Amino acid sequence: MKALQNKVQLIGHVGKDPIIKDFEGGKKLANLSLATKDVYVSRKGDQMEETQWHNIVAWGKTAELIEKFVEKGKQIGITGRLTSRSYDDKEGNKRYVTEVVVTELLLMK
Repeated sequence: MKALQNKVQLIGHVGKDPIIKDFEGGKKLANLSLATKDVYVSRKGDQMEETQWHNIVAWGKTAELIEKFVEKGKQIGITGRLTSRSYDDKEGNKRYVTEVVVTELLLMK
């Protein structure tokens, strides 16, 4: 059960080209947004679609793969874990961010 405590699996489409950052020692970071769709039936019986946007973060070799093969509109599958952090913006307001840190990447057609 411990392996399931913080595990996320998503399949969706990339919302914009990934942002790649290079660090000393050659380590890479990839940031991207991923859209997933939920389909459900409303109380009136209408089929509804709802899009959810997810902030995705990948490091190292996974970030290198994203840099080479992932672009806006591409469908991908990811497995990862949820993380939350906060920061102060330029106006001094506290902002909160929830991200999925990728542990596995699946490139789809």
